[in-house]
Amino acid sequence: MFSAQNMSTESESGMNIFRDFLFLVIFLVLLIVWVVSRVALHVAGGLVHLILIVAIISLIIHFVRRGGSRSA
Repeated sequence: MFSAQNMSTESESGMNIFRDFLFLVIFLVLLIVWVVSRVALHVAGGLVHLILIVAIISLIIHFVRRGGSRSA
């Protein structure tokens, strides 16, 4: 009924969902930090823009990995 291969596939599927969710959380946290620092603190420095770049990269990685896992 249950084979080791099925359990392995289910485990990998769960990790992929967790990884996708993790990248979205990272993106949202970084985006919120960036917005708060720009609006509330009026921080005008390279670090603020670096946070935005990291957030965007995180979002891109999320969609690239998610798109690749759907075809498998």
